[in-house]
Amino acid sequence: MPESSPRKKPAYIPPPAKATPQTNPGWLVPVMLSLMILGLVWIVVTYITQSKLPIPGLGQWNLAVGFVLIITGFGLTTRWR
Repeated sequence: MPESSPRKKPAYIPPPAKATPQTNPGWLVPVMLSLMILGLVWIVVTYITQSKLPIPGLGQWNLAVGFVLIITGFGLTTRWR
């Protein structure tokens, strides 16, 4: 029975894992939660006051401000480890 030929290049050896695991910056979770809660409160206040508050001149755009705050908070969740 014929023998198979030996490998010409060395076998792949993966690089060693990083010594320290990556962690969250200390500001990330508080800012993330604060933005999401502030956006929710902003929208609730807009509905309760019929768009007269938090900023009277914006009218229904107050809803957009609230949603932007919430979306920004959710955007920060992508950096969470």
